[in-house]
Amino acid sequence: MNPLRRYEKIMDLLLAEREVTVAKLTGELLVTGKTIREDLDRLEAKGMLVRIHGGAVLAQTPPLGLAGARQADTPVREAAERREIAEAAIALIAPNEVIALDGGRTTLEIARRLPELPLTVVTNDVHIIAELARKERIRLVVPGGYQRRNMLSGPEAEAFNRKLNIAKAFLSTTGVHSEYGFTIYASDSAGIKRSWLETAATAYVVADHRKFGQAALFTFAKLAQADAIITDSGMPSGTAEFFRQAGARLIIRGSGTNEL
Repeated sequence: MNPLRRYEKIMDLLLAEREVTVAKLTGELLVTGKTIREDLDRLEAKGMLVRIHGGAVLAQTPPLGLAGARQADTPVREAAERREIAEAAIALIAPNEVIALDGGRTTLEIARRLPELPLTVVTNDVHIIAELARKERIRLVVPGGYQRRNMLSGPEAEAFNRKLNIAKAFLSTTGVHSEYGFTIYASDSAGIKRSWLETAATAYVVADHRKFGQAALFTFAKLAQADAIITDSGMPSGTAEFFRQAGARLIIRGSGTNEL
């Protein structure tokens, strides 16, 4: 197994369990303890985890913007930011459209707040599926694939998506970086994101302001490949201008309006 794949497996376990031991990782990845310790040292140097005796724990404020590793002391603020982004996204949706909702906490918030409109929603997130199954006027389409945590993905799902006439896609991301673009940690999610990005008439990325300037392991798109990034009113004006200069179009939710 190449190092990048090992890093992905290590972080996948950490995201699920918050703490791992060297002994468990050697058994899971079938490599020596020395190799695992070197991997953990490299990941710690990137700010993705914190080494402890015999293993590692998930970093609480990683600079690489890993999903699930956000500051624990701001849940109310983060929930408010997701609501802002969801409201801005919903304002862009018209009745009878076909939309795609990628997996993620912000896209789940969009699903929760979607009114009972006649819509077709394509999604690969099992939580979004459960949420929308209760809304009678929304037609739910699931591409299929294999499950990894809360998301379904795979080549068959990607091929299915490319056959659809999607008006608007709303994609999640782990980080938004001026050089690396839109990044995620799990490589097997990249393909399904690209299938929606390339198929939809309009593709939006939803990201709270803390994700800007962050970069995870894998790039699934460059900034210019998204029609716009929808973010919250906490976005600093300097950061917004920097990313506009880098080629991004921003929709910033604030004071009841969308600022472009």
